[in-house]
Amino acid sequence: MTDLVLETHDLSKHFGGLKAVDGVHLQVRRGTLHAIIGPNGAGKTTLLNLVCGNLSPTRGRVFFQGQDITGWPPHRIAHLGIGRTFQITQFFPTLTVLEHVRLAAQAKSSVNWRFWQDVRAFPGLTRRAEAALERVGLLAQAHMPVAALSHGDKRRLELAMALVQEPDLLLLDEPAAGLAVEQIPMLMALIRSLVDGRRTVVLVEHNMQVVMALAQHITVMHQGRILAEGTPEEVAGNEAVQRAYLGGLYRDLLPSGGATS
Repeated sequence: MTDLVLETHDLSKHFGGLKAVDGVHLQVRRGTLHAIIGPNGAGKTTLLNLVCGNLSPTRGRVFFQGQDITGWPPHRIAHLGIGRTFQITQFFPTLTVLEHVRLAAQAKSSVNWRFWQDVRAFPGLTRRAEAALERVGLLAQAHMPVAALSHGDKRRLELAMALVQEPDLLLLDEPAAGLAVEQIPMLMALIRSLVDGRRTVVLVEHNMQVVMALAQHITVMHQGRILAEGTPEEVAGNEAVQRAYLGGLYRDLLPSGGATS
């Protein structure tokens, strides 16, 4: 089995004259937390959409665990083992927290089309949903309608819905967006726990506190292309990254406080 769980070769997505993603060669190693950062409009979310099948590339290929999945529909990619959270959470406001996670579990099960049967016929789905909710700290709110949840709890619910499908690769699109400062440590601890040797996490995030504390490898995107890659220390010390995005921040990660080119 290859050490690379995700690869893209010359991956590109053009919208007319706009090159949202342009010739991206990305490699994500198994069992790591790999962050993708960059300014707004850099192409980060578009790149995730290409990997998940929400968009078809203008050119290039996507490989998951060595298999070419370019152009596959999103449901087929999800069943293969790629999970995803989104920048903007969307739920059924009248369904409960547990019902959302149970439906996510059912979607990747052998009974995924049996929507009209009594839920008591599938106790295994409920147990899996409850286990996912316990992992993200939402089990006590299992029977609340989603509309009653705080923004931070909705973020955790979306993560539970992804986890219950047991993905090998989990793509997190700005999970810290909109969270209160005091909620960030909880989120960081949860994300850190997800990289368990089997699962790989790709994190798109603007909160550099989260990125620098969690990531083992960082890819920096700018204007649709990869600007730099490396460890947090290498990225913090890269002058091109400092000019394009970091603005002088996080140089304290460097042993001498200096920078590299």
